Amino acid sequence: MLQPAPPSPWTAIVISGMDGTGAHGGFCGVLLRELEYLVALARERHFARAAAACHVSQPSLSAAIRKLERDLDVPLVRRGQRFAGLTPEGERVLLWAQRIIADADALRQDLSRMREGLSGTLRMGAIPTALTAASLLTTPFCERHPHVRVSLTSLSSREIARRLTEFEIDMAMTYLDDEDDLGEARVSPLYEERYLLLTPSDGALAGRQVARWAEVAALPLCLLAPEMRNRRILDANFRRAGAVAVPAIETDTVSALFAHVATHRWSSVIAHAWLHMFGVPEGMRVIRLERPAREPRVGLVVAGTGPESVMARAVLDIARDLDLREVFDRLTREHLT
Repeated sequence: MLQPAPPSPWTAIVISGMDGTGAHGGFCGVLLRELEYLVALARERHFARAAAACHVSQPSLSAAIRKLERDLDVPLVRRGQRFAGLTPEGERVLLWAQRIIADADALRQDLSRMREGLSGTLRMGAIPTALTAASLLTTPFCERHPHVRVSLTSLSSREIARRLTEFEIDMAMTYLDDEDDLGEARVSPLYEERYLLLTPSDGALAGRQVARWAEVAALPLCLLAPEMRNRRILDANFRRAGAVAVPAIETDTVSALFAHVATHRWSSVIAHAWLHMFGVPEGMRVIRLERPAREPRVGLVVAGTGPESVMARAVLDIARDLDLREVFDRLTREHLT
């Protein structure tokens, strides 16, 4: 389970000049709103879009960033006819700004929870193959915290790592074995992804108790797209069996995969967690696949730096009360029998 993050050095939002005169020597008047404008500009890479995202006019945003540059006494933005990126000093300030904003949000959430219960928005990402399982966490979370809104976004594992680092999401559901992508993120395992053959009831392997990967590679297949982590895992399993799968249909959504397989023209290799949402289409059956030596873990991740989000902590409390591993294993046994 996740361990509490070490407390971050909480940087003051307003820091007065050492001489007390309000002159630009040293740090002075560093406002949270100005840091938010800088973060928006770095994200949008366009002054007008950044201003729209912050619900202010472009001149107001530009003036605030120029004031921030004067207060810090360093250039932050490369300017030309259009936004040309941040200076090295700007990149460093951006890292601090993202952390300060995250700290401020965590402080507000903590005080709000103490005052009137949890409120605000939980920003959660999930890899496409885990979206079907997310409702098992978000539904009890919303029942326990009725004043909280949930923003659930489908993201690649690499995009999840980036958004966690930049404090754009509170937490995510993703594969836990991609250590290079996750960096310093703190992880909490939920379940191991097990694979099943979904095939027509009158198909060539429909009578099997267990199917081999090499045999499955020879079937007319519909699989997820090659750039998706789930597909890369399946391709590695096929290679270990000395086979290569060449699917007739490739898609980037689980729902489209099931829509094609339900026509009975194709088979697919599915993750057992998908049965929670889609079940087994009529005229199809699931067959256990040979278990690979290593099954990928899926779990919750939060940023490894800064204070732990109050929202994330509340979801982790829900997860501790559930046993998704047993939920999905039981569901699999029901469909296999």
